[in-house]
Amino acid sequence: MNKQALLHIPDSQYCYPVGTHTVKLRLRVSAEDAFDGVRAVYGNKYVYHLKRSEAALERSFSDGTFAYYTLTLELTDVRLVYIFVLESEGKTYYFSEDGVTDSYDFSKAYYNAFQLPFINAADIMPAVDWMRGAVFYNIFVDRFYCGDKKKDRSYINLRWGDIPDPKSFAGGDLCGIIEKLDYLQRTGVTALYLTPVFCSVSNHKYDIYDYYRIDPQFGSKADLKRLVREAHARGMRVILDAVFNHCSEKLPQFADVLAKGRRSKYHGWFLIDGDRPDAAARNYQCFSFCTYMPKFNTSNKEVQKFLCDVAVYWVRECGIEGWRLDVSDEVSHDFWRKMRKEVKAVKPDCVIIGENWHDAHPFLGGDQYDGIMNYALTKACLDYFAWGETDEAGFADKLSALYMRNSGTVNGMMMNLLDSHDTHRFYSLAGKREDALIAALAVIFMHPGAAGVYYGTEIPLEGGYDPDCRRTMDWEKAEKGTEVSRCIAALAALRRRGELRFGSVRFSAQGGEFILRREYEGSALRLRVGKGRAPAAAGTVLLQYDCEKENGFSFIIEEESK
Repeated sequence: MNKQALLHIPDSQYCYPVGTHTVKLRLRVSAEDAFDGVRAVYGNKYVYHLKRSEAALERSFSDGTFAYYTLTLELTDVRLVYIFVLESEGKTYYFSEDGVTDSYDFSKAYYNAFQLPFINAADIMPAVDWMRGAVFYNIFVDRFYCGDKKKDRSYINLRWGDIPDPKSFAGGDLCGIIEKLDYLQRTGVTALYLTPVFCSVSNHKYDIYDYYRIDPQFGSKADLKRLVREAHARGMRVILDAVFNHCSEKLPQFADVLAKGRRSKYHGWFLIDGDRPDAAARNYQCFSFCTYMPKFNTSNKEVQKFLCDVAVYWVRECGIEGWRLDVSDEVSHDFWRKMRKEVKAVKPDCVIIGENWHDAHPFLGGDQYDGIMNYALTKACLDYFAWGETDEAGFADKLSALYMRNSGTVNGMMMNLLDSHDTHRFYSLAGKREDALIAALAVIFMHPGAAGVYYGTEIPLEGGYDPDCRRTMDWEKAEKGTEVSRCIAALAALRRRGELRFGSVRFSAQGGEFILRREYEGSALRLRVGKGRAPAAAGTVLLQYDCEKENGFSFIIEEESK
């Protein structure tokens, strides 16, 4: 046994409550260790020395380095202590806070047993249930569709269909999104994620100077209200982009500091080394190296109030269902805790999604975000489908490792995606191979959490890095429909099934196939991805995609025979 590989952490993704009497346990071991049995010995912490119960853990995941045993405990009490018993090669071992021992004295368990001292209802991270089956459509507003034909169009300098540059304005707006809602509904979309819509001098609007006004290029508050209302009528939800890490240099508070220096009452709103900000000297913190986007001091109480008021205002005023948090990992934990409380007090099922490209576990304990944009899953899909840097087994290992980063509750609220306005188009990185794109979409749609589609993926639209990934939508091609759009619609229809909303997940590889399996209440769906023609069916076929190209990706989604 590799003792150094053993890991368990109470009150973490290794032990977390999903109800006042239901707890999920995980135990990490070496992937090379095959135990004859792993059990949890558990009970009430006050009588554990006298009365205990046992339950077997199941080996559920392996990432090639570690394996993970899991168990769901249904309790009669809200005070839990436990240890693990491991059977290996005829020997019995005990794992507690003292590590691995050959024996265990339960009369002294109050010193070294693992514990969840009391399951307080307020500490149980609630799930935003609608996220589990959601199909998000990420819209870069300026490039989607121009619906307001009467607005001032003098700012538009990009002919629709031409390649954009960083200063291009194409004219897309909120009215254009409203006009295309029926199209999105036919595609299977159930939620919209819009890049920023507030007043800004840029086409992307990530440098905001008025957080309480919709940019006139995009429309008005009335247009946003109508968009939310029309989306709701079609069973769709709307989330907006919260740019709370930084702002525009034209924000009145920053302009006041520029004019008055340290005499300004807003000097403490920003992180300035000196009396006044000096762009040439770069003596203040900003987004990246962009001095025209000064960074907020989100530890400042007045800044916290200002931004929390903004977040709450748009939830109340327009009925949006969530916020995507821009550059969220550079903002203080203290601020996100405050914002979450205020937003959730107004609308408990308002989702909060962080833009964290890396392991975001410190933000995902139930006091800050609900989930993140799952760029780690994006990278895993690129490695397998686009770049060929891993095989089926390696892909299964990677997805297992990513799933084990967070609790099951958090995994159900991740925004899974292949690309976005901040990345190359997946289709282009895959060498414009539709088979790779379609097969990767099947993984995204079958994976726990929300499925995310970047506008134009269904065409499919190509593009390199920003701004090339922000090309205008080709509506002639979109309205005709493509093989990709038909597959997305079929995959979206499957998202309504209980297996894909609530089911457990397993990742594996066998016989040259990658397998993703979801099970719920005795029913199981299975995605099998291979190269060449689709794998032979072993159950009832729900969706099949065949690629005739040599080494092209094909897949089958089937319901397992009972």
